[in-house]
Amino acid sequence: MGKKIAVILLNLGGPESLETIEPFLFNLFRDPDIFNIPFGQRLFAKIISKLRTPKVTKQYKLIGGSSPINELTEKQRLALGNRFSEHTDSIDVYTAMRYWKPLTVDVVKIVEEKKYDKIILLPLYPHYSIVTVGSSINEFFRFYKGDKNKVEVIESYHLNQNYLQAISIRIDETLNKFPEEIRDEVFILFSAHGTPQTIIDKGDPYKEQIEASVIGLMKLRGNSHRYGLSFQSKVGPVKWIQPSTENYIKELSTKGIKYLLVVPISFVSDHLETLYELGIEYRDVAVMSGIKKYEVITGLNDSPVFIDALKNLVLEKL
Repeated sequence: MGKKIAVILLNLGGPESLETIEPFLFNLFRDPDIFNIPFGQRLFAKIISKLRTPKVTKQYKLIGGSSPINELTEKQRLALGNRFSEHTDSIDVYTAMRYWKPLTVDVVKIVEEKKYDKIILLPLYPHYSIVTVGSSINEFFRFYKGDKNKVEVIESYHLNQNYLQAISIRIDETLNKFPEEIRDEVFILFSAHGTPQTIIDKGDPYKEQIEASVIGLMKLRGNSHRYGLSFQSKVGPVKWIQPSTENYIKELSTKGIKYLLVVPISFVSDHLETLYELGIEYRDVAVMSGIKKYEVITGLNDSPVFIDALKNLVLEKL
């Protein structure tokens, strides 16, 4: 019998209904890797989640009342499992969400009970940051009490060619929504989730890896269009990495840009930041700023090429 292998997809998770928004936010704000408060973190999380719930609820109502990330991650899990089953029955694929179900603690229990010979942690974040990949890995090891030598971690894959190719295909699909005669004039704006500048100043490689992905992707495309990079989803009063997506869109309009294609570069699944923030909020900003046509690519979700990227990342570790 061959070795038994568990592949665990690490992701954020999201509220599955309007009623679960507040507990989801509570789990998020009590994460010490994002909000490191010396004391009273649980109280802080309770207060902030309660204050933010009404605003976030309005946003979720506009995209259907729940986060699609849970269903989309399950599709990714099934698709990856099917790829492995074509060659072997010794690899099982799980999902461990950081802030919602299935929670990491529950997945760890299952994996330990089944006594796998090897465990591979595969984040659904292509770019490493302590607040995403780092937090998910830290959470896994808080609960995992087995042999750590059995665990392999894939920390980033921001230059993986299948990953970049999958995005390029989505870009081409979305370019087809523009009239053929103006497609060459389309400006491609890559929008990544932002992070506090202090995290980058401490050596976090996230921004550098995002920039490398954008350069690598446009090189793959033969630098087909003019492009730029901005950051979204700022929370709180502290300084975040710049430029902000909202301000960048306004700036582009003053430079005569009329056709804008937005690529959520740091996300591999559609969720609130792509469907509401980019799809609704910043669309309004673009229209008000004079952009004539504004389109956002569909998330990678269960793109066959992206699933190939995940499969190959695991095989490289094996």
